[in-house]
Amino acid sequence: MFKILTLNNISVRGLERLPRDRYEVASEIGHPDAVLVRSADMHAMEIPDSVLAVARAGAGTNNVPVAKLSQRGIPVFNAPGANANAVKELVLAGMFLAARNVCQAWAYVRSLEGDDHAVETAVEQGKKKFVGHELPGRTLGVVGLGAIGVEVANAALGLQMKVLGYDPQITVQRAWQLSSGVEQAVSLDDLFARCDFVTVHVPLTDHTRGLVSASRIKLMRRGGVVLNFARAQIVDERAVLDGLDSGHLSAYVCDFPTNAVRLHPRVVALPHLGASTGEAEENCAIMVADTLRDFLENGNVRHSVNFPEAVLPRAGECRLAIANANVPNMVGQISTALADASLNIADLLNKSRGELAYTLIDIDAPVPAAVLNKVRAIHGVLGARVV
Repeated sequence: MFKILTLNNISVRGLERLPRDRYEVASEIGHPDAVLVRSADMHAMEIPDSVLAVARAGAGTNNVPVAKLSQRGIPVFNAPGANANAVKELVLAGMFLAARNVCQAWAYVRSLEGDDHAVETAVEQGKKKFVGHELPGRTLGVVGLGAIGVEVANAALGLQMKVLGYDPQITVQRAWQLSSGVEQAVSLDDLFARCDFVTVHVPLTDHTRGLVSASRIKLMRRGGVVLNFARAQIVDERAVLDGLDSGHLSAYVCDFPTNAVRLHPRVVALPHLGASTGEAEENCAIMVADTLRDFLENGNVRHSVNFPEAVLPRAGECRLAIANANVPNMVGQISTALADASLNIADLLNKSRGELAYTLIDIDAPVPAAVLNKVRAIHGVLGARVV
């Protein structure tokens, strides 16, 4: 019986993927095997030694202490792409809001006073202040071609926009999904210089912090629009405000209403609505529940933000799942420990990612506790279990 600790309300559709005859799921539970979380901040949390994995029912993992968990050999899973359609729709809505000055026009109408004749007169006199433009023929730049970026780029083509994409680390899977009509930008500066709209879909890292900078904003066509439904710090807010005040930018649409930007008349700031749909919450919960179950029951690693992808079909009577430092001769030492116990390896998979590695070994016989402890004692092994 696996024990799962939930730190937030997780969609029932996701929890249904964890059979009750094998899983105990509760918001208060002792010695959990895994943690399911949405938005709860885990950085100050004391994570029990029993925890084998943390699964975040969403894309970002800023609320999870990934580095500390990596040191303990604990994979962190997320749900990439499960909320892609929800975010895509909001990005498209943001482009329409900006292009047609919808929010400013709506606020203007709500401010009108007087009888119907007075309102009608004011509407006719004031509407010219909100003249916008149409999207066909305009150029959208998409920074980051993961699940969300690819959907945004393909949808924009359907709106008859020209689309530039930039992602030097695009995966083969996403490249197959990307329409051939999306043109590749050779650099970020190249993308900004050729676009009317720029939308960012990258994680927040030291390399992406302030990616939308003053120098890049100045490269954009006059009257450009920046859209940010990724993370607030990816955009230099001071640079955006300067661009809006000078008229170089016509709008900034974001999901992060900080005090610096939320009251600016050319800013449309939403309360982090990107993945706030019932469908997205269900999709995220289902994806992480399936991922977590496959890891706990089979040792397979999919959709991890800190461990390598490692999926091995079952081939033996018993399976060893080992998290270890990515150092030389690790597999050799593990194999020697098994050979010394006369245990035959039916299949083996070893994958690495940065400083971490993960090894799955199928064995033709049960692994005695003494052999498992011997593997755990190898210098560099962060965790090992029989699944």
